[in-house]
Amino acid sequence: MGESLHPTAVVDPKALLGAGVRIGAYTIVGPEVALEDGVEVGHHVVLEGRVRVGAGSRIGHGSVVGAPPQDLKWKEGTPSGVRIGRGTTLREYATVHRATRPDGWTSIGDHCLLMSMCHVAHDCRLGEGVIVINYAGITGHCEIDEYATVGGLTGVHPFSRIGAYAYVGGCSKVVADVPPYTTVDGAPALARGINVVGLRRGGIGAADRRLLQAAFRILYRSGLAPRTGVERIRDELPATPYIVRLLQFIEASKRGICGPPRTGAAVPDDAPDSEGERVF
Repeated sequence: MGESLHPTAVVDPKALLGAGVRIGAYTIVGPEVALEDGVEVGHHVVLEGRVRVGAGSRIGHGSVVGAPPQDLKWKEGTPSGVRIGRGTTLREYATVHRATRPDGWTSIGDHCLLMSMCHVAHDCRLGEGVIVINYAGITGHCEIDEYATVGGLTGVHPFSRIGAYAYVGGCSKVVADVPPYTTVDGAPALARGINVVGLRRGGIGAADRRLLQAAFRILYRSGLAPRTGVERIRDELPATPYIVRLLQFIEASKRGICGPPRTGAAVPDDAPDSEGERVF
C-alpha cells in the first residue's frame, strides 16, 4: 500500500517515506526526515532536522519533533537529530528536540507512549516501553530506562536518571536519580516503595519482587547512608539480576538517589497484596 499524503501537507522531496505512511493536513516534513513503513503523522505536525521514526509509530496532531534544542550552547547548523523507535505513540502537541552535539541523537525507544503536551528535551534517552504522562517535562540529558512511567505535570532536572520499571507520581519534582523498580512522589520526589504493580505487569515473579522489597527496606528504612545500605544489601541478599542492577544503578549515580520520606512524614502501613507481598 502506498503512502497517503493530505494535499495541504508540505513534504520535502528528499524525505524518505516507507510503505503505507500517512501524513495529515498542513503538516511539514523536512528533507532529512525518514519515516518507516506504516508511520502515521497527524495534522499540523512539524518534523524538522534529522528525524528517524520507526515502523508503525504515530505522531499526534500539532506535535513538533526535531526542533532546535532550547540550550544556549547549541550552535545553528549542528548536525543532530531525533530517533523514535517502532510502535511508539506521541499524542497531541508533544515536543521532542534534537541533540546539542554533532551527530548526537535524542532517542526514544520502541513502544513508548508520550501523552499530550509533554516535552522531551535535547540529548535525552528513553528506553523501550517508557510512558510519559500529560504535561510532564523531561529536561536535557536525562535517561529513562525501560518501562518506567513519569507522572503528569512532573518536572525532571537535567542529567537525572530514572531506572527501569520505576514510577514517578504526578506533579513530582525529580532532582535526583530514581532507582529502578521504585515509586517516588513529591516535590522533591522521595522514595515511597517498590513498584509492585509495574513489576507484576512486567512479568517479574513474586520471589524477585519480595527481594526488591527487602532491598528497599534496607536502603530506605534502616537509617543507613546509601553506600552503607548497598554494602548491607550485597551482604544479606542474593545477587539476582534485579538486585545487581539496583545496586549498580545506585553506585553509578552522580546526582545521588531520591531520599526517603522526611522525618515525621506519614508512611503507609505495610499491606499485603494478592500474593501475600508487602506493599509500601
